[in-house]
Amino acid sequence: MLSFSTASHRAVRRLLALVLALCTVFASAACGSAASTDANGLRNVTFMLWWAPDTNHIGVYVAKNKGYYREAGLNVNVVAVAQSGAEQAVNNGVADFSLSTLTNVSTYATKGAQLKQVMQVQQKPSAIWCALKSNGAIHRPRDFDGKTFATFGSSESDAVVRRMIQTDGGTGTFDKVTVGTSTFQTLTSGRADFGGFYSTWEGVQAELNGPELRCFTEPDYGVPGNADSIGVITSNKIISSDPDLVKKFVQATQRGYEYAYEHGDEAAQILVDEAPEANLDIALVKKSMKMIIDGEYWGDRAKINSGEQTFGAIDYDGTQQYFDFLAQSDAYTDANGDVVTTAPQSKDLATDTYLAK
Repeated sequence: MLSFSTASHRAVRRLLALVLALCTVFASAACGSAASTDANGLRNVTFMLWWAPDTNHIGVYVAKNKGYYREAGLNVNVVAVAQSGAEQAVNNGVADFSLSTLTNVSTYATKGAQLKQVMQVQQKPSAIWCALKSNGAIHRPRDFDGKTFATFGSSESDAVVRRMIQTDGGTGTFDKVTVGTSTFQTLTSGRADFGGFYSTWEGVQAELNGPELRCFTEPDYGVPGNADSIGVITSNKIISSDPDLVKKFVQATQRGYEYAYEHGDEAAQILVDEAPEANLDIALVKKSMKMIIDGEYWGDRAKINSGEQTFGAIDYDGTQQYFDFLAQSDAYTDANGDVVTTAPQSKDLATDTYLAK
């Protein structure tokens, strides 16, 4: 199975913003599925994968398997990510819902997209920035100075790495090489010295199968807020034209993730069974879910169970801190490639009004 780094999840989405979507805006009504019904009278809904099936998507597969969507009157079709990217597909009506980060929504918004996050699953960062453990020249972030970064070309990732190096006492200067398919392969081949991963997926994969990594986390080295605000997105058009559909999908999906948060091993098996095309390793999926649950990446479990915290609520403050950091780092650009210095506002790009409280 190929490994994709956090840089890919973040950066590829930035680059794809400029790629043509599969359908034009004028043809989006014909491309979308939410207006039709299946033979059982269920509303057809298209959910597009953000990348390959993994534990970020697990709640959707659990909701399908447990019949939560059917109970809501929905027939949810999970489809592979489009060449144009999931965000662009949702923006143009090719898909009704997908996963993304609120950071990606903010980046697309500066380019004119009309997207909104309607449920935030991940409540704290899981990004790790790593070198091979065998690389004796790198023991802390300031050692990235003068080394080669395996990147997908994102100014966001550059800003994060630079801040981490400078917080650790370095200058923040580094070379870059563009990753082909796998950051792991780029590091082991010697083409680069360090790169970005998700601790809850690639980090687990490295623990199980190697290579051994030496990693550093963003909050420990000066990067504020929550960069990895993974959750469900839809278009402003669907929200305005069919808010009941959004409510039904969000609440059924919310149930799926909540179930997975309480039954990690069972949810892992459901993901493996429901996404056979991904050839997922059950040991990897189970260990990933254990890390998510033990680390409470999706929220404080005790507070969720007591009702004090709503699963899927938007972290407006944490995401805004990160947006402000990116704007101060000149990481935002408009559709013409010009730098946008005013930070997007998370309160304008997300809503948790459709969640079951």
